[in-house]
Amino acid sequence: MAGGPRLLSDLRGQRYGEVFLAFLDGAPRIDVYNSFPLNDCPPDLWRGLDTKLIAKECGATAAVLNGPRHWMMDGIGKIDPVEPVLRDFGGIEMRRVATFDVDGRFHQEFYVERHVNRGAIWYFDAGKPVHELVAPKGRTYVLQAYCVGVDQSLTQSNLSELGERLSLPVGWTFRTRVLEEELVVDTTAQVATVLQDELQNTYTLVR
Repeated sequence: MAGGPRLLSDLRGQRYGEVFLAFLDGAPRIDVYNSFPLNDCPPDLWRGLDTKLIAKECGATAAVLNGPRHWMMDGIGKIDPVEPVLRDFGGIEMRRVATFDVDGRFHQEFYVERHVNRGAIWYFDAGKPVHELVAPKGRTYVLQAYCVGVDQSLTQSNLSELGERLSLPVGWTFRTRVLEEELVVDTTAQVATVLQDELQNTYTLVR
């Protein structure tokens, strides 16, 4: 099978949350903690998270909440290069799934590439819709997860309307298409390239 075996299937639509821990002393980095598949990021617990308390307890410079979110890929194959670490954030158990380097400061930027060491394979099934950002010269990013933390009205059924809502950079376009064949995004041998739009939906580079 292209890209290796699937370890998890039927992911599309499943809910999760993430906590970013920023360590900006020495070699600056961000550790990404994800609740999937340990739990579905219970809303009451998520709303009670205190980022200042989390950062203090973890010895981090800052903590940032990322989500809640819903997967848009259909399967995952994983070769995890990150030493597994489990943490409990306000009753929500999460596992460290990735790290990425930063330039000594941590701030949100939209439509800006970040390079993430996650060692993952994403599978998007034939016959399923995908939503993509296309940059000038054809550089294409597929939606891997949509966020309901900024706009709670987002659902799978209205994602095709995102192009009417996003303030895309000049020359960029948004499109929705149905896959004629399986799409595999394999970043087990290289860092993944990801970006977010202003609604904090996350996309991964296909090509």
